[in-house]
Amino acid sequence: MRKIIFILISVILLGSAIYFAFVYYVPFSEGYRSGELIKFSNKGVLAKTWEGELSQGISGAQIFKFSVQDSEEEIIQKLIAYQGKYVKVTYKERYATFFWLGDTKYFITDVVLEKSPHFNK
Repeated sequence: MRKIIFILISVILLGSAIYFAFVYYVPFSEGYRSGELIKFSNKGVLAKTWEGELSQGISGAQIFKFSVQDSEEEIIQKLIAYQGKYVKVTYKERYATFFWLGDTKYFITDVVLEKSPHFNK
């Protein structure tokens, strides 16, 4: 009986570790998005996460929501400085997320300031 319980607990722990590693390390997609940075905040009750939004249209009809991990301090500082400006972000989309990582499946890995295509002068 002890052997069965030990095997069952081992299988559950191993399965959980494999699931966590898969969700965390295997990206579903990688890409780029451009738009006006309209929101960037540190929110949460139990676990504070950095969340933001890009407006990808003139009217703000298309919003791209994203998260930034706490370990990406340089990106967090850039996004705070670029608030209200047109930016291009590089992101990784994961299969799922955990509450302590962020609210979305899109995680920003780089950000650069760009010229807005809406105001060519």
